[in-house]
Amino acid sequence: MSQIPLASPDIRQSDVDLVKNVLMSGMLVQGKFVAQLENEISKISQSNNSIALSNGTATMHLALVSLGIGKGDEVIVPAFSYVATANVVEIVGAKPVFVDINSDTFNIDVNKIEDSITSKTKAIIPVHEFGLACEIDKIMTLAKKYNLFVIEDAACALGATINDQPVGSFGDFASFSLHPRKSITSGEGGVLNVKDSEKANKIRQLRSHGIEIIDGKMEFVEAGYNYRMTDFQAALAVGQLSRFKETLVKKSELAQVYFGHITNDKIKLPIIPKNCSHTWQSFHIIIDDSIEQANVINLLKKEGIGVNYGAQCIPSQKYYKSKYGFDAPKLFPNAYRAYSKGIVLPLYEKLNTENILYISKKVNELC
Repeated sequence: MSQIPLASPDIRQSDVDLVKNVLMSGMLVQGKFVAQLENEISKISQSNNSIALSNGTATMHLALVSLGIGKGDEVIVPAFSYVATANVVEIVGAKPVFVDINSDTFNIDVNKIEDSITSKTKAIIPVHEFGLACEIDKIMTLAKKYNLFVIEDAACALGATINDQPVGSFGDFASFSLHPRKSITSGEGGVLNVKDSEKANKIRQLRSHGIEIIDGKMEFVEAGYNYRMTDFQAALAVGQLSRFKETLVKKSELAQVYFGHITNDKIKLPIIPKNCSHTWQSFHIIIDDSIEQANVINLLKKEGIGVNYGAQCIPSQKYYKSKYGFDAPKLFPNAYRAYSKGIVLPLYEKLNTENILYISKKVNELC
């Protein structure tokens, strides 16, 4: 067991009490805390329709299903992200079209998107990677030009902004994750923002077996899914939302300690554009080509520091490489380098300055 784990959710007694109250009530399925969670996320992300679902992957899946995207369609995704971003495209039978990333921000390179748009392109799924807002305003301009839908993958980025506008308020859809490595967690869970009210109603039906109440009777109007969130999961997240702003401030302060104390010139630190804010789901560094990633990860773990590589270069993963024959290092060099030379350091609100100074010292030494 690492002395400093990579992640550790800040679950407090007050959160446990909320969950206990739901459990003791006997009303465990989707209920008042789910509704409260949806309302709170709507306020943070300036959305009229925030819909709680069983996990973040389910949110993007339902967005694609509601758009009717499937076989013969293409969806543009960044080559560097958690694999779920591309998996949902595969699940509906469409083809993910990968675009390389900006090596400074780890977000999709907006200057390379247009060359990947074809007559089959139906949507773009830009990712706000590690909690840093991507150039979503420019992506929306492109989407309007080519009549494309935009699904923001904001899994890590609840509370992030660009030009003071919150992520999740730009696209036709926006997906947030409530996984334990996020700023708030429900264990597993996700929230989908939906701009169009008719599509929002459709997604509410699809999350619960296609049910609609018509003339007081339950009718099954769609072949839907069971993507509901339980009320005790929502209660856990609602408890943490009460201190959400303070959590983001604390993580930002800890990130500044990393910036001030990781001084090894063989390490590239994250770069934050002036018009963007970061939620610091991860503090992702890039090590020099002369350094072996696995070796550094193992050495840091021996020092009691929980680290790992960051996201995946998705086209280099076995499934995508086998199906599409990608030469990822050649086609997506920035994504591949971020994957093969990237290391994520612990950054969460339960840490303190002393922890970050210790990690910084060991990173400087071992790189």
